[in-house]
Amino acid sequence: MEATEYTASVRLPWNKGKLVGEKTPFKLKEIWAIRVRLQLAVRRRELALFNLAIDSKLRACDLVSLRVRDVCHGQTVASRTIVLQQKTQRPVQFEITEPTREAVGAWIGHARLTSEDSLTHLSTRQYARIVDSWVRQLGLDKASYGTHTLRRTKATLIYRRTKNLRAVQLLLGHTKLESTVRYLGIEVNDALEMAEQTEV
Repeated sequence: MEATEYTASVRLPWNKGKLVGEKTPFKLKEIWAIRVRLQLAVRRRELALFNLAIDSKLRACDLVSLRVRDVCHGQTVASRTIVLQQKTQRPVQFEITEPTREAVGAWIGHARLTSEDSLTHLSTRQYARIVDSWVRQLGLDKASYGTHTLRRTKATLIYRRTKNLRAVQLLLGHTKLESTVRYLGIEVNDALEMAEQTEV
């Protein structure tokens, strides 16, 4: 009787050899560098996507799920809106700044989108590739940045300016303040800042 050999296929973990964990938020100069590149290249959809990602502080799955009706009242892009988060099923409100309203309005007009249309027509994977291209253009370490970078960017800037954890918690849609503390990594950062300012 012949012995049959079975070869088991070994699956490597998706994250083998990759750095996983918190993604670094963009600095102001990096935000403006990306915006200027997108404006000069007349990349309307990417500019609208970038600005909206920064303003909304939404996860990638929520951002790419936005429809025109979520950000517009008739033909006008709203200054504030509320969306239901897929992960938590809780509503979160966010502001839409004037530059973002202009970019989103320009994209909607150019693409001739209707209120029921998807705002970006992107999957989360396509969005991740676009973010990677922005990171590469700036010469930044791809492993340190990702779609979550955009969610963290404005929240981190707001916290640094105001030190108001409760406001950041509300803007991110976190139910627990401890989640916001952990999310921003502020215990470590604040401790280091205090240590740097303390002379012995």
